[in-house]
Amino acid sequence: MEWEDTCSVPKVKRVGTVYKKTDVSNLQNILHDKFVIRASNSRKVEGIWNNFKNIEYESIERFVPHKIALKNSDPEYYNKEIMRLNKRLEKHITEET
Repeated sequence: MEWEDTCSVPKVKRVGTVYKKTDVSNLQNILHDKFVIRASNSRKVEGIWNNFKNIEYESIERFVPHKIALKNSDPEYYNKEIMRLNKRLEKHITEET
């Protein structure tokens, strides 16, 4: 049986943001300063909205730390029910010890 070749999907490392370690004061200053300048450059709501989104993305890249998420050791074919049972089993084992 060729289970692994036909049914498994390789897991990809992903980068996540760590919002609780954000440099808040610098983030607020940059958002305030840049938004005032860029909002005055456009008179249309769509232009102001696009400028705001660009400022947000730039600010997140600069002031919010990023980390690579750890790989989940569970096989890809685990569904929610199996994961729930697995957690119950782990909890039961730790309670016994």
